[in-house]
Amino acid sequence: MKKIIGVLVSSLIILTVLYYVLVYFITYSTGVRSGELIKISRKGVLVKTWEGEISQGISGAQIFSFSVEDKNKKVIENLQKYQGKYVKLSYKERYATFFWLGDTKYFITKVTQENSPHFRGKNNVDE
Repeated sequence: MKKIIGVLVSSLIILTVLYYVLVYFITYSTGVRSGELIKISRKGVLVKTWEGEISQGISGAQIFSFSVEDKNKKVIENLQKYQGKYVKLSYKERYATFFWLGDTKYFITKVTQENSPHFRGKNNVDE
């Protein structure tokens, strides 16, 4: 009986570790999205995570929600600096997420300020 319980507990631990590795280290997709940064905030009750949104259309009808890991300090600083401006976000999408990482499956890895395609005559990028 002890042997069966030991095998079950070991199997459960191995499956848990494999699931964590799959979710955290293996990305489903990577890409780039552009839009007006409309929100960046730190939220949560027990565990605080960085969450944000960009508007990808003139009317704000298409919203892209994303998360930022705490270890990406430079990305968080840039997002706070570019609040309300047109930005380009590089991201990685995971198969799932854990509550301590963020609310979404999309995690921002890089952010740069861009010129808005809606106002081509104006240069709105801070140099």
